[in-house]
Amino acid sequence: MNKIIALLVVVGLFATLSCKKIPPIATYHIQGKVIDHQSQGIQDITIQSSLAHHTLTDQSGNFRLDSLTGILTIFPMSDDYTFDFDPSEITVTETITNLEFVATPIISDEEVLLKNWLRQQQLTNGLLPSVENGTLISLYDQSLAALAFLAYGDIASAEQIFDFFKNRIDSELLDGLGGFSQFRDPSGNPNNHRWMGDNAWLLIALNNYEAITGSQQYNRLSTELANWLMGLQDTDGGLWGGYRDNDDQIHKITEGNIDAFNAIKGYTSFHQNLLLYLKNDRWDATTQDLVSWPTNPQYFYALDLHSWGYCIFEDFPQVTLTNADRYLTTQTATVNGQAVTGYCFDVDKDVVWLEGTGEMIVAFNKAGMTTESAFYLKEMEKIIIPSTVHQDASGIPYAANFGSSYGSGMLWQGVDTKAAISSTAWYLFAKKGFDPFAVEYHKNIPDADKFW
Repeated sequence: MNKIIALLVVVGLFATLSCKKIPPIATYHIQGKVIDHQSQGIQDITIQSSLAHHTLTDQSGNFRLDSLTGILTIFPMSDDYTFDFDPSEITVTETITNLEFVATPIISDEEVLLKNWLRQQQLTNGLLPSVENGTLISLYDQSLAALAFLAYGDIASAEQIFDFFKNRIDSELLDGLGGFSQFRDPSGNPNNHRWMGDNAWLLIALNNYEAITGSQQYNRLSTELANWLMGLQDTDGGLWGGYRDNDDQIHKITEGNIDAFNAIKGYTSFHQNLLLYLKNDRWDATTQDLVSWPTNPQYFYALDLHSWGYCIFEDFPQVTLTNADRYLTTQTATVNGQAVTGYCFDVDKDVVWLEGTGEMIVAFNKAGMTTESAFYLKEMEKIIIPSTVHQDASGIPYAANFGSSYGSGMLWQGVDTKAAISSTAWYLFAKKGFDPFAVEYHKNIPDADKFW
């Protein structure tokens, strides 16, 4: 009898409890973004919790974790531990919608050597010879060196370059027809050939400096450069290529036009008219590629229009990067006999252009094409060569082997054996995940103006 009574009591208690609803366990979610120091989102970063919840960031760096409970530690992780994060972790107990992790690439031994080479190339006047033991100073290369210094936090070295040009605003940039010379000697004496695209690159570097430091000290230099570039715009919207040393006007060059589109801040009638020119005169709607030389079918396209076009224009067709396969080639490196696969300037495919290959890696990084990016970084690393004059320093030649440049003209002697600023800088951009065009990428171009 006692057992029966006890059983009835248990059944009654169970029935009573079953009539009461057990409150659901409270859950929450978190969302946020992983960005670099240029505030650009980073794709494929793992966001994980201390209870093994995990997700990957999307192409814009965004992430979200749902159905979280209790006190959790949230931390980002990257494949092969290629980034440090700030903060490294965060404790959460409730919904948060604006988490932000800033990623800093961990510097490799190769980067240290290449950075050392760039720094030791710099002369006392702030300028850097374009190749080791060289006497030619290129405006484009000065801009790339400044950007590389900025990317790695060496603000002072970048400022030495900018100071050189700041001191020549009146005597060179605004003198006569204007513009900075494309080339000069190590003492700074210009050759008076004023290439528009190289001046645009100096402005791109200045835009990055302002974005990174917040400093306005080069505002006049930036303003006068922008005014000179916009003054080259023709009635059809295209920009003339600058002036030769005899003051003859240079024809319109697609590469320089898209450089200037990025360099000039915002989106104005200048940009709108320039897009109209590109649409009417420099666009292949069938392949969705920018055109370099419309009147020459053999050299109709050029490699850098694929990589730079994708990085400069919002929502540009990604197919242009795979179309660049038309330039792929494998050549034997002069410096060590290794087979190196990379991109040529054009369809001649007689040389691996290492600068251009670095440009493609930057574009692959932007597109989230990580397999391609990793492969071509390794190819470039095959011919990192030690410096013959600087200590603890290495660089990358302009090309892996000797051949022709864009068109049939041959490259210069030493192009495949001497460390060069351009290839070295673009490798550093690619390795660090730094995109020089990112600062002025988001221009909010109206859909009606996007001819692509």
